[in-house]
Amino acid sequence: MTTGDRDKLFTPFETAGLRLRNRFVMAPMTRNFAPDGIPSDGVASYYARRAAADVGLIVTEGIGVDHLAALGRESMGGGASPVLHGDAALTRWRDIVTGVHAAGGLIVPQLWHQGVIRVPGTGYHPQAPSARPSGIWGPTDKAMVPPDYLAAVRDPSTPLTDSEIGDIIAAFARSAANARAVGFDGIALHGAHGYLIDSFLWGHTNMRDDRWGGDAAARALFAAEVVRAVRAATAPDFPIIFRFSQWKLQDYDARSAQTPDELAAMLAPIADGGVDIFDASTRLFSTPAFEGSDMGLAGWIKRLTGKPVIAVGGVGLSKDLQSSFAQPTVMTDNLALVADRIAQGEFDLIAVGRALLMDPLWVRKMRDGGAPDPFRLEAYATLD
Repeated sequence: MTTGDRDKLFTPFETAGLRLRNRFVMAPMTRNFAPDGIPSDGVASYYARRAAADVGLIVTEGIGVDHLAALGRESMGGGASPVLHGDAALTRWRDIVTGVHAAGGLIVPQLWHQGVIRVPGTGYHPQAPSARPSGIWGPTDKAMVPPDYLAAVRDPSTPLTDSEIGDIIAAFARSAANARAVGFDGIALHGAHGYLIDSFLWGHTNMRDDRWGGDAAARALFAAEVVRAVRAATAPDFPIIFRFSQWKLQDYDARSAQTPDELAAMLAPIADGGVDIFDASTRLFSTPAFEGSDMGLAGWIKRLTGKPVIAVGGVGLSKDLQSSFAQPTVMTDNLALVADRIAQGEFDLIAVGRALLMDPLWVRKMRDGGAPDPFRLEAYATLD
């Protein structure tokens, strides 16, 4: 039974210097409208339309950090993801940020290194070697990815050296400094879904026996060092959001942390590194995270770290992302359950992804009682 007050979702929320006009966050979604890494002309209006329609905070799609192996073909395609270095890209991002601010919104970039998910020999620098903690992609028997992609990534490669790991950490720091310079309101770090940071967290892709591997806390060292480097490259009061997931592109049922105690051990060094907000990425925000409790991943992260948390997954739609490609999907209003979870203190903010792709006015319509635009599969491939 849900009893949460929907009006709570439309009240301001302030944390870590971010003053959001409501509890809604636009979730990061890969769009592939940045040829040569430079956002195309339509990207600015794409974000500004949603800011003008009352989205509290926008998290951009994944933006490749300043490292040769950061971007390439991945499991869902790719090839035109943006970067956050070079004069042309920075000029375009400055214009995008200005447009969002003019519309009354806030925006942070999601810094991204594809790591093990990148297909070797692809991307803006195809000659760059793979960046994998232990040289492996992970288990292949559970992967829900196209067969041709799996064939391209399954072969082992050379594990990252200590020096190479340091170079990647420095790349995150450079990109974070660039983000602050062009006016972004904070930083979001993609530490989920099997990409590079997450591949250090997961025992199936991190089998190292040096300081970068080991138990849950040791596997979190790379993530913590990235956070510390980003903090040092920006400012003490510059907000840092960290995205965490259990599921991976290699295995939707994967768990980096098997128990709440293991999750606590993993998140503690990341939080101590300087994270202000955690983003708990799940396929459905209400799915229980551990046996014996109805609480979702966001709730556990908030309980264990004491940090504000963003929940995400399945808001406004009847199917999760993977299912929506093949099964009939309709827009649905499940905000009563969201409000109930917020009222219980399980999380603080709710991220909305595909519903905002279908309808840039979705937040405003939910507030005013309007009907959202219907689900359209083609919206995944447009900048409407």
